[in-house]
Amino acid sequence: MGQNVISAQKRATIVSSSVAVMLVVVKLAIGIASGSVAVLASAIDSLLDSMVSVFNFFAIKKSEEEFNDTFQYGKGKVQALAGVIEGTVVTISGLYILYESVKKMITGSSTQLLDSSIMVMLFSIIVTYFLVQYLSAVAKKTGNIVIKADALHYKTDLLSNGAVILSLVLVYWSGIDSIDAIAGFAIGIYIIYSAYEIIENGVLILLDRALDKEVVEGIEKIIAKYPEATGYHWLKTRTDGTTNFVEFHLVLHPDMMLLEAHRIANDIEDEIMALEKEKRWVITPHFDPYDDEMVNDALFNGIDISDIKR
Repeated sequence: MGQNVISAQKRATIVSSSVAVMLVVVKLAIGIASGSVAVLASAIDSLLDSMVSVFNFFAIKKSEEEFNDTFQYGKGKVQALAGVIEGTVVTISGLYILYESVKKMITGSSTQLLDSSIMVMLFSIIVTYFLVQYLSAVAKKTGNIVIKADALHYKTDLLSNGAVILSLVLVYWSGIDSIDAIAGFAIGIYIIYSAYEIIENGVLILLDRALDKEVVEGIEKIIAKYPEATGYHWLKTRTDGTTNFVEFHLVLHPDMMLLEAHRIANDIEDEIMALEKEKRWVITPHFDPYDDEMVNDALFNGIDISDIKR
């Protein structure tokens, strides 16, 4: 992975952390002063954002460490682990918002400083919108799951901030404070729902899920189009979020020179890596003089394998 991509990832986490801290200070001050559970919920969400963004910075830094004798496949899965933790934190924040919303419905406390609350939330939406555009661009360029999770999280913030403004305006016009509590409850549900995708993504990477179906089909088409290869089998793929790992057995003629086999493998690898140029690839081909998958099946069924090995 290029140095520019690495610095872009680190810069993105620093920017998102700084923005989150700024929003925490502003929202928390107004949320406490106004008594608005929706604004307070948004402030808590931003506080968690700042904590997660700082954690993401160190996760990315750790995942970018080179392979070594102890971690021979690198530490890329740290990003997936960070995504799971981030999704869990988001879920907890959503549950807390639900608690505060129900509490306000029961106590019937009133909302103050509506004008200031509305202005703060408008400011938050504008800042968050530009942050989402920036993070989405970095995520698209790098394919980094942590940055992608961060961008997704801030997208949900845009919607939740919009809901907060709507509820504050309705409270301002109607004087019905329960609207604020209802909006807070809805935001909590949506935040919990949005966290599911982040957690699912991270867990599937930790479990070595195969690459997307379209990518796997692309790999199969590339291998199959080489006439020198009489077949292939045991194709396995996985990713750690930024690095794609591919293994396969390539069946070649028994009398083929090693130099020619090596050339074919290099050409196949170059084409596979072009499928997702923004990712780092580790491709491990294995040369077979015959289809050992067929041999295994034959042995299992008690069939003579001499013809297969010719």
